[in-house]
Amino acid sequence: MEFEMDMDIITAKANIFKALGHPSRLAIVEKLAQGECCVCDLVDLVNADYSTVSKHLAILKDVGVVDFTRDGKKMMYRLKVPCILRFMDCIENLVIRENEVELSLNGCSAEMGCK
Repeated sequence: MEFEMDMDIITAKANIFKALGHPSRLAIVEKLAQGECCVCDLVDLVNADYSTVSKHLAILKDVGVVDFTRDGKKMMYRLKVPCILRFMDCIENLVIRENEVELSLNGCSAEMGCK
C-alpha cells in the first residue's frame, strides 16, 4: 500500500513538471513571482491571445502552482507556491553551467565573446 501512495505523489509531481514544461507557462510563473497579474498583463509577455493565456493559467491552477482572486471583472493571478522559485533558480544555474561546459568543450569562452 505504501508503494501506491508514493506513486500517487510521484504522479502528482510529474503533473506539475508537465504544467511547467511549456515556455509560456514558465514565463508566466516568473512574471507572477514579481506580483499579481491579470490575463491582460500576460498577453504581451507570452505573445499569445487572451484565450491561450487563460488556458495556460488554468493548467497552472489545476496543479496548484497559481491561484486567483476576482477584482471586479478582472481575475488577478498570483503565484501560490513561491518555493517553486528556488527550483527555477536551480534549473537556471544548471542551464548556465551546462552552457559554459559546452562552450569550453568547443574551445570557446565568454572572454572570447562566445555566447
